[in-house]
Amino acid sequence: MQVNLLEFWPKILEATWETLVMVGVSLVFAIIIGLPLGIALVVTRNNGILPNAPVFNVLNGIVNLFRSIPFIILLVVILPFTRFIVGSSIGTAAAIVPLVFFSGPFIARLVETSLLEIDEGVVEASEAMGATPSQIIFRVFLPEAFSSLILNITVATIGLVGASAMAGTVGGGGLGDLAISYGYQRFETDIMIATVVLLVVIVQIIQTLGNYFSRVVRRR
Repeated sequence: MQVNLLEFWPKILEATWETLVMVGVSLVFAIIIGLPLGIALVVTRNNGILPNAPVFNVLNGIVNLFRSIPFIILLVVILPFTRFIVGSSIGTAAAIVPLVFFSGPFIARLVETSLLEIDEGVVEASEAMGATPSQIIFRVFLPEAFSSLILNITVATIGLVGASAMAGTVGGGGLGDLAISYGYQRFETDIMIATVVLLVVIVQIIQTLGNYFSRVVRRR
């Protein structure tokens, strides 16, 4: 196996940057969508602080719908919408759209899980003290679940890294695209090995940071 370093590293660095951009931008938009959606699922359920069965059933159905579709299929199904939003179905910007649709509902479900772990007695005590729903959300739910939320968003971020690699199958850019275009289609094994190693390193760094910040928050 002979590696041309002048061609090898620029490709690797460019693809790594594209992957980081895809994951970072998608994660921000997914949290913007998923966090309020997850909170709404908790407060509107039957035993929530603002019970509302129709709203809960609609939101729950939307989350279940998008969670039921495998990412590779979702990627193709929303191609017309992706073209409408970014003007293209190929490239890093185009890959971000399905990544947001994929990870937003996933984060909503993770947020719901984190908030449901909170001791009901704490919420009941807040209600007994006259706290408003918004005060309970911002002063009880989110602070109490912060450590768990960090761990769950870490899980979602790692899922995004995997999905961003999958986006390479339709020319989404990033390390997945590089692995398929060069490692699989052109049999350039060095590229394939490098992309796998980099993806493993990225996941390890994300998990380590998530564990660290969750531990720091829990100790406070």
